[in-house]
Amino acid sequence: MVSRITFWIIILLGGALLGIYLDARLFAGYLHDVYFHILTFPMGLVLLYAVMVVSRNTGRLLAQMGREGSLPLMETNRLVTTGVYSCMRHPMHLGLMFFPLSLALVLGSVSFIMIIAPAEMLLILVMIKVVEEPEAIRKFGDAYINYMKDVPAFNLKPSCLARLFKIDVQ
Repeated sequence: MVSRITFWIIILLGGALLGIYLDARLFAGYLHDVYFHILTFPMGLVLLYAVMVVSRNTGRLLAQMGREGSLPLMETNRLVTTGVYSCMRHPMHLGLMFFPLSLALVLGSVSFIMIIAPAEMLLILVMIKVVEEPEAIRKFGDAYINYMKDVPAFNLKPSCLARLFKIDVQ
């Protein structure tokens, strides 16, 4: 868990610093463009709020449904296939995937928005495929393999996105 938190800190802070550095070299005109910041800042705040809502909602569902017995915080030992997890396997990652872009918009960094955030979003997709999915298969075995066959990793259908932003726990 510490390695994942470290990963997030590195990509967010690293992306911000690299974006500001590249902006100073490549897009210096946008660093002081008030109109650009007036446009990007509120968009970034709205997207950041959406990321937080998704993280909170999916985290609560996992805490309530994915834990049996005493486990360390943020660990699960039960496969959750209800709520938003019935229509997509990685709803929390879908939300967190937009974290770099939301930060980039808040900062108003052209390099972060156009280059770094998309690269970090792609890195998150790779992390899901290389780390998260194999870990879930090891943890839940055939149940997760069958779940993979029935439920896509991400689902952008309006009905599934509605579940993502308002999760019913029963």
